[in-house]
Amino acid sequence: MRKYLSCLLLVLVSYTSKAQLENKIILGNIDSIDSKILQEKRKIWVYVPNSASDGLYALAKYPVVYLLDGNAHFYSVVGMIQQLSSVNGNMICPEMIVVGIPNTDRMRDLTPSHVDIDPMMNDSNAVRTSGGGERFASFLEKELMPYIEKTYPTLPYRTLIGHSLGGLTVTNLFLNHKDLFNAYIAIDPSMWWDNQKLLSKAGGLLAQQDYKGKKLFLGIANTMNPGMDTVKVKRDTSPQTQHIRSILTMNNLLQKNKKNGLAYNYKYYSSDSHGSVPLIATYDALHFIFKFYDLRFKDEDYSKFSRNTITKVENHFKEVSKQFGFNVPVPEMIVNQLGYLAMSQKKMDEAEYLFKSNVSNFPVSFNVHDSLGDFYAAKGEKKRAIESYQKALTIKEFQDTRSKLEVLLK
Repeated sequence: MRKYLSCLLLVLVSYTSKAQLENKIILGNIDSIDSKILQEKRKIWVYVPNSASDGLYALAKYPVVYLLDGNAHFYSVVGMIQQLSSVNGNMICPEMIVVGIPNTDRMRDLTPSHVDIDPMMNDSNAVRTSGGGERFASFLEKELMPYIEKTYPTLPYRTLIGHSLGGLTVTNLFLNHKDLFNAYIAIDPSMWWDNQKLLSKAGGLLAQQDYKGKKLFLGIANTMNPGMDTVKVKRDTSPQTQHIRSILTMNNLLQKNKKNGLAYNYKYYSSDSHGSVPLIATYDALHFIFKFYDLRFKDEDYSKFSRNTITKVENHFKEVSKQFGFNVPVPEMIVNQLGYLAMSQKKMDEAEYLFKSNVSNFPVSFNVHDSLGDFYAAKGEKKRAIESYQKALTIKEFQDTRSKLEVLLK
């Protein structure tokens, strides 16, 4: 496609909404799954990046973020991932599929053990269905994740995000089902639950298990009364501070066990409450988990495009592949647009290398053949341009490609 590039923001295209139809901005879609384990139909909110559906880069695949309390956090997390992965040329994290999991019985699904009375509210009815966390974990592992991986263009890298009781669930899965996800984000988790039952087991599990290749970010909100701080609160014994004291104890255990291979980071947010902390904690967690992903260019990478720029990009994605644990080729979109940048500067050898590498990596994409056709047309190699356009059209009918082919065939 003819996209001659002149600045950084054109190399890494910014996306806006997934679709704009009838004056509506559509962020994702509501899917559903019939769960035999939970014996109910569960709705799921799914966002798939625009590059999977814009008609050009339809072969792209993405890591997946699973989001507990999905109805509460879906909009902010999707917007944040869009911003950090593609808007303004950002590559702080990869584009990702987001699967929001709305609640049907939050107390049942997001608590790992049953209690007879809620110590925070002194209410037995509020916790009547508590303790279904293991069944919920089974639902994630045996039903939801296989469905997502069968239905959507996924890569085998999963992140789980949860807040409050959702953070407790994240911690439970991290400790007792550590291989379900690659990265865990626990935001102000309710570690006080059931007289700190999970917390009491955490130290032993952290010391015994191998967490190599796993990442965990812990976000801690300021839930203390004025005049209290994180040093003073450790000496407090009142029920009002049990929430933050439990989280601080968990943080101490995580910092103590430094030989289990875990990549761990945390942050205390002195200016954020339990309710406001998810937004900023998720932002910081994404920076931490994907710190290997950010690809930054210098002005000369564009103004004086050369093989050095190509080598820089290829080496970057070799490191990305190493971090992910599977091969991640340079994305078709990036290679394609760098190819047009090279063409705009008359660097035809570099352009040819890029367009042909895209054909090699993504042979069933119509776009790579169309772009190679543009390259041959620019060089005046009419026969090869016709062959490339025809190949593109055997994969997908696209009017712009058809028009270029008809001009050459006259």
